[in-house]
Amino acid sequence: MSTEIKTPKPVTLYVIDDHPLMREAVVMLLRRLRPGATVVELERLGGMESAVKQHGKPDLICLDLKLPDTTGTSGIHELKNRFTDTPLAVLSASPAADMEEACVDAGADIYIEKSSGAQEIGNALRALLNADGGFEEPSPTDSKLSKRQKQLIVMLDRGLSNREIADELGISEHTVKVHLWRLFRRLGVKSRTQTIHYARTHGMLTS
Repeated sequence: MSTEIKTPKPVTLYVIDDHPLMREAVVMLLRRLRPGATVVELERLGGMESAVKQHGKPDLICLDLKLPDTTGTSGIHELKNRFTDTPLAVLSASPAADMEEACVDAGADIYIEKSSGAQEIGNALRALLNADGGFEEPSPTDSKLSKRQKQLIVMLDRGLSNREIADELGISEHTVKVHLWRLFRRLGVKSRTQTIHYARTHGMLTS
């Protein structure tokens, strides 16, 4: 009996940053993480329309906050309104303490400081690229959660911060944020509080 060999789906990654050196560094990281992927480079948001016509919709977007034609969270709103389910990573020179909350509220999936260094940025982007599915319509159940996701729910219930979760699991704080993003998407919730409430009402936590 012949076995059909499935060809991996082509991946298209977008890097939107007007700083040539930073853009090139992120492009190199993505090419290492996803050999063979199409990596589209843009220096402003206005080039998105023609780029999508030429290369197709993005599977991941890396966005700088300060561009010639947008600043602050307006670019995030514009991209997430158009590409609702596409993971969006903000890479910014601004400290996370200043902009992370606003960016996540606007729809960004993760906020990465440009000063984090290549390895940490690479780890965060790898986690986003490797995000599992779990966006199906049927109501999620405990059995659909991975072991790591069940661990996260318990840790959230214990009131641990991202930093404390990272230390306990031996992973970076950026990776914790991506795991939380996956968990929120899996459960259809938007916050830690909603996650704990969902877990309790669906018997995922034992008091």
